[in-house]
Amino acid sequence: MVDAYLRQSPLAHLHLDARAGNDAGMTDAGLRMAERPHLGMINFRGQAADAALKPAFKKAIAVELPTKANTSSGAADKTHVLWLGPDEWLIVTEPGKTDALAGKLAAATKNLHVAVTATGEARTVIRISGPNAGDVISKGCPLDLHPGVFGPGQCAQTIIGRAAMTIHQIGADSYDIFVLRSFAEYLWTWLEDAGREYGVQVVKSA
Repeated sequence: MVDAYLRQSPLAHLHLDARAGNDAGMTDAGLRMAERPHLGMINFRGQAADAALKPAFKKAIAVELPTKANTSSGAADKTHVLWLGPDEWLIVTEPGKTDALAGKLAAATKNLHVAVTATGEARTVIRISGPNAGDVISKGCPLDLHPGVFGPGQCAQTIIGRAAMTIHQIGADSYDIFVLRSFAEYLWTWLEDAGREYGVQVVKSA
């Protein structure tokens, strides 16, 4: 029963694919929304000051380990890595690749002081985009999204409404929002309501 629950998208009951079909003809929406379900996610902890960590990490993941605060590395629709703290990162990959990637990383860093933990079932990702995506986020988020402060490739742990989440800006007007599955419906509803004044379009799962 638990396994079936985890395999199901946290937002499946909202019938988003059907809504995306109905919204397909929209051309003037200020906010576009989609769920990115079942992405692979691995929490990685290690000592960034260890000279052996970055080369071992890149050998396993084929992506650089970002060590600058609130930055990311890799392509947003493939394997990429978000900086969460001085010794903590979130590795995000395509569905079905978590176990293989975690195994490679554990093997490559077996002689280092690290922790590799698969966490994908705990979260889902809501992708929002469009000319008013930043305006919508700013209604309930204390993060300064001004382009001079926060831009593509940057990430941060913060809140929207009352939901804790991690935000990753993937383009000029595009954001991936990582939220615990228990808060997913709340956050989706909050974002959709906040975007109504701009027009909201549900699009196919990204």
